[in-house]
Amino acid sequence: MLLEGKNAVIYGGGGAIGGAVARAFAREGARVFLAGRTMAHLEEVAGQIRGAGGTAETAEVDALREDQIDAHADAVATRAGSLDICLNVISHGDVQGTPFVEMALEDYLRPVETAVRTTFLTSRAAARHMARQGSGVILAFGGSGEPPRDGYLGGLQVAFEAIESMRRQISSELGRHGVRFVTLRTGGVPETIPSRVEGREEIAASIEQSSMLGRAATLEDVGNVAAFVASDRARTMTAATANISCGALID
Repeated sequence: MLLEGKNAVIYGGGGAIGGAVARAFAREGARVFLAGRTMAHLEEVAGQIRGAGGTAETAEVDALREDQIDAHADAVATRAGSLDICLNVISHGDVQGTPFVEMALEDYLRPVETAVRTTFLTSRAAARHMARQGSGVILAFGGSGEPPRDGYLGGLQVAFEAIESMRRQISSELGRHGVRFVTLRTGGVPETIPSRVEGREEIAASIEQSSMLGRAATLEDVGNVAAFVASDRARTMTAATANISCGALID
């Protein structure tokens, strides 16, 4: 098992990406701590993990609240003995579909401010324990990419770019303590598009058609790569991105 004996905190663990990664981590032997604001969603994922023989715990945590984040990270490290992996995949509140010239400033800034705040707080909380341990992995999700010429993404990609800048800075500071920071880049995961979204099938098709392999990453793909990157087999990877976009994003 890639992650046997590891303790992983996943903020946004009740969502599609967070749930997929949590299931993969648990399958590879990690003890998973799911954190988020909606307990029903967290418990659904935890139930799936426990049903498959894994170990999962849930906690209501607002990943924008410093006090809640620090208290939860401290509790995990104390109870489990270590905090080895931290992944933040909470929603950033971005507004898409509105042309730039019609967008309100607060709608554009919201995902940027949210991404920076939550990445800072959750990474710092985890890093304090990881640095003392002399090891640990912080994972982000999203990464840089070319803006689509016919899409209206608002501040979404600006938020991703901010996280990438933080990844480089945090990696450079924490490397001496044995702590790694890697971003997962997908170019889009069709399974995460809600069924209620108008034009869902067309969007999914465009994601697949834009890739070199003619397909897109699945939730299972994301989980598998995240588990590998978080494992000691990827111990040489830091200040880096793992490109799992099927060639939609070119390094």
